Amino acid sequence: MLKAVIVDGNAVSRSMLGTVLADGSYDVVGTTHTSALGYALAMKHRPHVVCIAREQVEDGNDVVEQLRADLPKTLVFLVSGTLDAQAVQSAAARGVHGFIVKPFKADTVLRTIRNTVLAFVKKQQAAVKPDPQS
Repeated sequence: MLKAVIVDGNAVSRSMLGTVLADGSYDVVGTTHTSALGYALAMKHRPHVVCIAREQVEDGNDVVEQLRADLPKTLVFLVSGTLDAQAVQSAAARGVHGFIVKPFKADTVLRTIRNTVLAFVKKQQAAVKPDPQS
C-alpha cells in the first residue's frame, strides 16, 4: 500500500482528498495545514506521495525543493482549484510530478496519481537497465 501525506490549508479539502486516497487504497499517514508541518510529516513517514496545495508551495519557502532533495523517490503533486500554464510550468520546474485539480473527482485523482507512479517506476527501471548495445 502506498503511503501519502496531504498538505492543504483548507480542512475540508484535506478531508475530501484524504477520503479519495483512502478509498483508493492509499495509506494516508498524515495531513496538515502548513508546508513546514507537511515537510516534517514527510520526513517522519517517508511517503510515496505528497499532495500539497498550491498556496503552500507558493508561500515563499522551498518545500518542494526540500522534499525532492531529501526524499527523491517521493512523488509530489500540486493541488489547486486553478492551474494556468504559468503555474504548471513553474511547479514543474520546481520538481512537482503531477497536478490534482479541485473540486476533486475521485476517479481522476486516482488515475492521475496511478499514471504518474507508473511513469516514474518505468523511468527508474530504464535508468538502471544496462544498454544492450554496449
